[in-house]
Amino acid sequence: MLVGGWRAGGREEMHGLVRAAGLWPVAAVEHRRRVPEARHFVGQGKLQEIHARVLETGSAWAVFDYALSPVQERNLAQRLRCTVLDRTALILRIFALRARSYEGKLQVELARLRYLSTRLVRGWTHLERQRGGINLRGGPGEAQLELDRRLLNKRIRVLQARLDKVRVRYSEQRRARQRNRTPIVALVGYTNAGKTALFNRLTGAAKAVADKPFVTLDASMRRYTPANDDRFLLLTDTVGFLDRLPHELVAAFSATLDEARYANLLLHVVDRADPDYHARICQVEQVISEIGAGQVPCIRVYNKIDRVAGAVPGGMPGQVHISATTGAGLPALAERVLSQLWNPRGDWGTMAPRSAPVVPAGGECNELERNI
Repeated sequence: MLVGGWRAGGREEMHGLVRAAGLWPVAAVEHRRRVPEARHFVGQGKLQEIHARVLETGSAWAVFDYALSPVQERNLAQRLRCTVLDRTALILRIFALRARSYEGKLQVELARLRYLSTRLVRGWTHLERQRGGINLRGGPGEAQLELDRRLLNKRIRVLQARLDKVRVRYSEQRRARQRNRTPIVALVGYTNAGKTALFNRLTGAAKAVADKPFVTLDASMRRYTPANDDRFLLLTDTVGFLDRLPHELVAAFSATLDEARYANLLLHVVDRADPDYHARICQVEQVISEIGAGQVPCIRVYNKIDRVAGAVPGGMPGQVHISATTGAGLPALAERVLSQLWNPRGDWGTMAPRSAPVVPAGGECNELERNI
């Protein structure tokens, strides 16, 4: 059972996220409310409607496309008699299923525990609460709550220490590449935009590719040498972005997202076949700014033009149109990347400012996209 107030393309995206989490959507209830109700997020009338649909369909899960408070999540689960997930919990579930590397598993577990730390409050109300007074000890409920909180915080500190070591290792590797003066190009973009397919096409890698969100979570780096050219660079495939990406994930994946922040050039991969790609561009630009990569030079790469009628490969100022599946437009992309990284004298390091090829996040990007 899905509950949300979706804009254009929002329901289809939510269906994809639910399926990626190993669940199957059987029904959906539209909900729009300016001010959420403090107890159940939805009003009483809408709550009765959702409950009736849960009973009608026999749903074991209710997924809300919102960020619910711990109290709202608990109250909804009690009224609906099923497991309730909000948007953050759903994305964390997907990440837990897809993480493969040591660093990826650490980052996902850290984000999950930080999320659960806010869900411990009043989680043991079935036990006796703490009592006050002379010669009276605390009840088992409060003791269990405090014990869980201490264990959770201890595990978070252990994971954070391990991730700090990962970040130190990444930093040392980054300094070694800087000493070798090897340019770094990072692929960024909305999830399922085709970043990994482009990465495989350019570098010859064999990373898993599927028409699903968050198929790959682990950052990969490979050497890329354009055809008929002796210059080379290192290409990095980063985790995909998402609208309303949970802050727990942004914080936990900071070690991986640093690859984009310290890159010499960003390739913002856009799914040109997505009807709502205008909004996707702005959402990615916002995340790029949030992780501190807003000043990195960027080229916008419109992918999947083979699925768009009338689209032709080629380049324009600040953007390139390609198809990672067919290889169309890749020579123009290579030429644009080389010209961005290397100056006419053959030295790299003198690059155009970000403001030329990329519009900051916000309303301006929509005006630019209408002229494409």
